[in-house]
Order: sequence, then C-alpha cells, then structure tokens
Amino acid sequence: MDIQIVILKMHAQDQIGWLALVDNTTVGHIFMRVEKDKTLKFLDAWVSEEHRRKGIYRRLWNTRWQYVKDNYKGWNVYAWCKPMSLPLLLEKGFSKGDTCVYVEKLIK
Repeated sequence: MDIQIVILKMHAQDQIGWLALVDNTTVGHIFMRVEKDKTLKFLDAWVSEEHRRKGIYRRLWNTRWQYVKDNYKGWNVYAWCKPMSLPLLLEKGFSKGDTCVYVEKLIK
C-alpha cells in the first residue's frame, strides 16, 4: 500500500495538519495548533477503520514530530491523548500528567 503524507498549513486558525492519502483518498489526519508563548498543542488524529493497524497513525505522528523538531526548537509541546495513544507519547519522552475522565449528559 502506497501511503502519501501531505502537509496543510491553515494560517487563519494557527493550525498545521498532515493528511495520509491512499490512491488520492484521505485515510487519516493529524493536527497541531501554534499557541502563544512558544507553545504547541498536539490535536486530534484519526485513521479510517479499514486502514487501522497498518502503521498510518504512527507514520502521521512521526511526520508531525519530525516537523516540530526541525522547526520549533526551544518550544514546549503538550497533548491530551487516549489510553491507546499514551505508549507512543511516552516513547517520545513526554511526561504523563493527571488523568481526565470523559463525561457527558443529554440536556432535556
């Protein structure tokens, strides 16, 4: 499977993203936001169900990580992640913070 990774620079929203394409179809994405005080926030990532477990998430993550290392030396980066993504962040040297729990309620 030939996976192409392309960058998207959305200056109006201070976001940068990367798309994973297979046969010119988007099968995944990953984003980050440039914040004040030399801070980056890693945002959501997604890979389509039929393309999961093929290394696409890791490839997107590594592409973003290399971009950050090449262009943002001396900056701080933070992220919120799901338990499934935590091992990769720990592998990259991130420190684990407090645990958050998702809650929801239907407004009646």
